[in-house]
Amino acid sequence: MTQHQRLLIIDFGSQVTQLIARRLRELNIYCEIHPFQKVTDAFLTEFAPKAVILSGGPASVFAEGAPMPPARVFDLGVPILGICYGQQVMMHCLGGRVERGHGTAEFGRAYVTPTGAPLPLLEGWFADGREQVWMSHGDHVSQIAPGFAVYGTSPNAPFAITADPARNFYAVQFHPEVHHTPKGATLYENFVRIAGFTGDWTMGAYRDDAIARIREQVGDAKVICGLSGGVDSSVAAVLIHEAIGDQLTCVFVDHGLLRLGEAEQVVTMFRDNYNMPLIHADESDLFLGELEGVSDPETKRKIIGKLFIDVFQKHAHDVGGAKFLAQGTLYPDVIESVSFSGGPSVTIKSHHNVGGLPEKMGLKLVEPLRELFKDEVRALGRELGLPESFIGRHPFPGPGLAIRCPGEITREKLEILRKADAVFIDQIRKHGLYDEIWQAFVAILPVKTVGVMGDGRTYDFACALRAVTSVDGMTADYYPFTHDFLGETATRIINEVKGINRCTYDITSKPPGTIEWE
Repeated sequence: MTQHQRLLIIDFGSQVTQLIARRLRELNIYCEIHPFQKVTDAFLTEFAPKAVILSGGPASVFAEGAPMPPARVFDLGVPILGICYGQQVMMHCLGGRVERGHGTAEFGRAYVTPTGAPLPLLEGWFADGREQVWMSHGDHVSQIAPGFAVYGTSPNAPFAITADPARNFYAVQFHPEVHHTPKGATLYENFVRIAGFTGDWTMGAYRDDAIARIREQVGDAKVICGLSGGVDSSVAAVLIHEAIGDQLTCVFVDHGLLRLGEAEQVVTMFRDNYNMPLIHADESDLFLGELEGVSDPETKRKIIGKLFIDVFQKHAHDVGGAKFLAQGTLYPDVIESVSFSGGPSVTIKSHHNVGGLPEKMGLKLVEPLRELFKDEVRALGRELGLPESFIGRHPFPGPGLAIRCPGEITREKLEILRKADAVFIDQIRKHGLYDEIWQAFVAILPVKTVGVMGDGRTYDFACALRAVTSVDGMTADYYPFTHDFLGETATRIINEVKGINRCTYDITSKPPGTIEWE
């Protein structure tokens, strides 16, 4: 198996640390994010990074218990890039000085001007005399460390860009990873070039390595895979099937909360196109029975999560002799779960599919995608030959339509919701908008409204349409449909879906991780 060149990102708690990794992965650079407290001298020896990036973070370097990297990181002899708090911690550790705001705090858009001295890190910058960057700092560097010089300044950051080229140490006060720093990607390109990376992280190479690792881990044992039909589990299933063939059995749990025709699509694709063993577990009566009369969203989630485990365990037993469970865990899940259990970042959600399995199941995990981001999983899916209709699918939550149906769930409401959602997605596809949108769906609201349709009075449900865009999967904004599109779509839903007499379009914006209604 190939040993890729590796870059280490030491996480000090910035909410955008994942974006650093995404920018590097886009450059075919393999990198990993690790919380600062996990980066010991022994870890550095084992990981053997070719370069190191120190992330931003909310702390002050002179506060008691402030996050610090191990001193040895500066003695590795590899290039280091410090970002925001990462710059401050570099200066603090190497003999400079950091002070509190005193009127020099900066949050938001700022402009950096060069000092005129050439620096390989800044090739392609300052063609127009200054560059827009995104600042987010209260403290500031007041004295740079010995060996460093200033290469860029902003109105409130006299040491916005500093470097010690002899040691290949670089430090910036702003965040080059966010899209509000337009030339940020160029800075990262320059840094990895300085570090000597060749860009050996490709999906073709990953596919070959992953297949070898799966075969080594599993041997001749049986594996079961929880298949939802989404991108992650579908790619994981096809990759594992390519590695071990009929040693894999997929279990597709139909909980009665899927979209219109979804169960048939998933089963047909995997049985007909991939000829892999597949158990179609129709457990809709069980799930909907347990959810009857339940309105609280968290209670609904817990019921669904518990039933998934129970159902999966029952069908896993039917396979007989299975020793492994395959899951479509992704790298963001791993990062967030690490932070949740002690890393510096504030975590918005925990993940059911990272912390292992109930002990009574007695199965070990196979997670071949846990090093990948979502866009990389899609690229791997293309490498494996999955149809674009599956690779490009919008994210769909594990609890399914349960969280697009606020309040009590009934079969009637689910049927209405399925039909309305199908019309909405059909409209999006008809207008060629599907691939521009990160996620789109209909929610049926827990209220009924009076309406007049023709000469009659109606008293039916209202529904809300939601569609968001995302550049990086970390932040989202509503999609700017035209009034004509919204009018045409609302008319179709009201005319074609019995039970709905009013549509609204929701334009609030949330991160994709919390994009769903409940």
